[in-house]
Amino acid sequence: MPRQVNVGIVGCGNISDAYFIGSKKFDILNLVACADLDPTRAQAKAAQYGIRACATVADLLNDPEVEIVINLTVPKAHADVNIAALNAGKHAYCEKPFALNSADGAAVLALAKSKNLLVGSAPDTFLGSGIQTARKAVDDGLIGRPVAALGFMMCRGHESWHPSPQFYYQKGGGPMFDMGPYYLTAFVNLLGPVKRVGGSTSSAFADRLITSQPFNGTRIPVETPTHLTGTLDFVSGATATLVMSFDTWTYPLPNIVLFGTDSTLEVPDPNNFSGPVRLRSADGKTFDELPHAHASDRSRGAGVADMAYSVIRRARPHRASGELAEHVVEIMESFDQSSATGRHVTLTTTCERPAALPADLPSNVLDA
Repeated sequence: MPRQVNVGIVGCGNISDAYFIGSKKFDILNLVACADLDPTRAQAKAAQYGIRACATVADLLNDPEVEIVINLTVPKAHADVNIAALNAGKHAYCEKPFALNSADGAAVLALAKSKNLLVGSAPDTFLGSGIQTARKAVDDGLIGRPVAALGFMMCRGHESWHPSPQFYYQKGGGPMFDMGPYYLTAFVNLLGPVKRVGGSTSSAFADRLITSQPFNGTRIPVETPTHLTGTLDFVSGATATLVMSFDTWTYPLPNIVLFGTDSTLEVPDPNNFSGPVRLRSADGKTFDELPHAHASDRSRGAGVADMAYSVIRRARPHRASGELAEHVVEIMESFDQSSATGRHVTLTTTCERPAALPADLPSNVLDA
């Protein structure tokens, strides 16, 4: 067992509990401190989870005990807080999206490289048993050569249930920047990097009426595309069609389907760590569920834990890397760019396909 790596959390909002709980599950991580713009919120989380609360975010960034900063701030602050953490000599791991545009993401990567520090980003759900079992099926040749893929995330939006849905309709929100990282990260994990994007985007409504509390009755302007359809051309030669929408009623479509020369694979919801993986049967009439080849109880924080092993063993690339996240950001912004120009967008970024996890790893260990 290698030494533990000390981590601190910046941002104690709704998503933070998943990281407070998840971080304590991984043997490599030692959660030592937290901070928030609201000190009382940090103090409450610190008391709940038995760690230190820093008086300010700057105090945590400059805390000599903290080695990795887990950045759970609002998306528009992700790049700035990552840069501040790197300038303080810390490795940084942030929630998705990595940045609101690829220029900001590139600045983070350049700074990390200049300081010989690591950066990573959610989602890490692709390290769970569902997507990893699908990855093993692809790598084992169960579908033959991957030819094409479909992805669907279609719903009516967040204003009927989310307590603060305003962000989801502002720049940097919408279904693509909200849910796209899950789908695109899963695609890259399964099929490798993307080389070209074509997209059509629209918004069905000029504004949205909030019906959830506490803003029931408030109308919010729609400032970002809320329905996006596009094609992805992968370096491997495979293609994919992706539909992301806040403008439609839900419908029982699959999350992700991979089509190969020999068979077809249904991949589970990439927003979850588990879920059924189903392979087209030999007669082509039904689908058979594949047994999970990986630990089924892996949870959020897996990407941080995987990065922590790379902090110790620098020759070992981490899977939820900044390069992967930056590639995903450029793919996402290319949908709107392609729609606006009427042309395909050839990407300037690329990344390595993340290494698959060995099937025999316990859920609390990612030392591979």
